[in-house]
Amino acid sequence: MSSHLIIEDLEFQGHCGVTPAERRIAQPLAVDMELDYPTEPAATTDDIGHTVDYARVAERVIDVGTREEFSLIETLADRLTNMVFAEFPVNRIRLWIRKIAPPLKHVHGSVGVRLDRLRPPHLMEMAPSRFLTEQLHRLPKGKVLDVAAGSGRNALYLAALGYQVEAIDRDQQALATLEATARQRHLTNLTVRQVELEGNPELPPAIPRFRYSTILVFFYLYRPLFTALLDALKPGGVLIYETFLIDNHLQRQHPRRWEFCLAHNELLRLTSGLRVLYYDEGEHEGGSDSGSAYTARLVAQKPAGREKLHEPD
Repeated sequence: MSSHLIIEDLEFQGHCGVTPAERRIAQPLAVDMELDYPTEPAATTDDIGHTVDYARVAERVIDVGTREEFSLIETLADRLTNMVFAEFPVNRIRLWIRKIAPPLKHVHGSVGVRLDRLRPPHLMEMAPSRFLTEQLHRLPKGKVLDVAAGSGRNALYLAALGYQVEAIDRDQQALATLEATARQRHLTNLTVRQVELEGNPELPPAIPRFRYSTILVFFYLYRPLFTALLDALKPGGVLIYETFLIDNHLQRQHPRRWEFCLAHNELLRLTSGLRVLYYDEGEHEGGSDSGSAYTARLVAQKPAGREKLHEPD
């Protein structure tokens, strides 16, 4: 289910014109936008953190529109659409941008351009997990840990919604790319940290205990890590987990090694100390980059109780 966020008559003073003289003097510009985005989490939670914040969109439109000079209004329109797709979980943009007082003797209204664009394919690759968007309404407020974050598609998505997100991975280069992307999108609430997740099985990785309200793990499996993950959740915190089932290895030869796949009901056993909120196994669309995949999907909550050895935020 999707909604259409509409912003009408957003006005600001910009520098846009073919001639240097026209660009030199700020003139009034106006923008109308209609943004398509997933609506179900916001509708069920009544939480602005689960929707597209129109105040933030308006702030960024004004920032882009006033930061530099543009010869063509088409260029400004293109810059605005690219910014929205990069920084907000929006699937489609309809935009009308116009000069309210164009320097034309016989034009008594405005002049401008309209765009209607879908999220570009290269940004679709960075789209968050479908399972995460479906379960967004179950996420409590508080810090999020994205484990084995990789390119950070889920971390970027939640940070764009206002969550405080920490992304960890062993790959320093991937983290550097993710950090640069977050900086480009002005997501100051996303931090990265290199962690060796598969070191000595006898020594837990450097994941603080009782620190996170939500932990995400997507398409990564290292069984000795589960104790540390469950310890890292705050009481009442939620674990969201999805990765390949053994069926995917047997039927599609991916992953190549069966050890990287879950047996049936294994994820339930590995998280037996948590309260299951949602669980299923089977073929799921959006399960991997290649389309559908056989996966196990879990949302589970840590029971409320006394925190031991609490480490402050």
